[in-house]
Amino acid sequence: MTPPALISAFQDCSALQSELLGLGMSRLKEQRRAWVLSHWLIAVDRYPELCEEVTTGTFAASFRGIRAIRCFYLRDTDGRIIARGQGTYAFINLETGRPERPGANQTDPYGTHEPLKMPSESRHIALPDRLEPRDPITVRRHHIDTNEHVNNSQYVQMALEFAPRDTEPHLLRVDYRRAAVLGDTMYPRVSVGPDRTVVALCDKSGDRFAVVEMG
Repeated sequence: MTPPALISAFQDCSALQSELLGLGMSRLKEQRRAWVLSHWLIAVDRYPELCEEVTTGTFAASFRGIRAIRCFYLRDTDGRIIARGQGTYAFINLETGRPERPGANQTDPYGTHEPLKMPSESRHIALPDRLEPRDPITVRRHHIDTNEHVNNSQYVQMALEFAPRDTEPHLLRVDYRRAAVLGDTMYPRVSVGPDRTVVALCDKSGDRFAVVEMG
């Protein structure tokens, strides 16, 4: 399993839970609301092998103001957690384009549970002093999700193109700053070091769509 595939498994599990609770995409679209991912923290002990059976799970850890914390895990057949993730989400009013506090009808059905133990981190990814520019990337249809934005896993796929060959990060962090859409051009700026690779995906003026850190 690759890092983008792991993220897709987490995302699919989250979407399925929301659908089962009656809080899925169709209901959110009717209400002109959305949960938007702003940050990933993923820790991987090992990646599943070809044809290995695994279980993906998710639960809400907290709802505070406009933000929610959701935890994810991947278990092997012995019940051991081999990968865990924590996503930070903001509740957005699509009519105004601004965040707002979700009502109890949007949060109570999820409940909350004790969060998974995750590595400590600073809230934002610190950029290295030097970042090397790389060839620009034009957003194509295969990058786009059902919200007409670049899928969250695609930013990681793009960043992996600039990491050393066969990179399998055991610590992955992503800051999502601004959603890219079809036809946008991203200008990657890259730092490859002994302990971490950082890729900033920016627009022409240098404003960031996303920053990906792999360690």
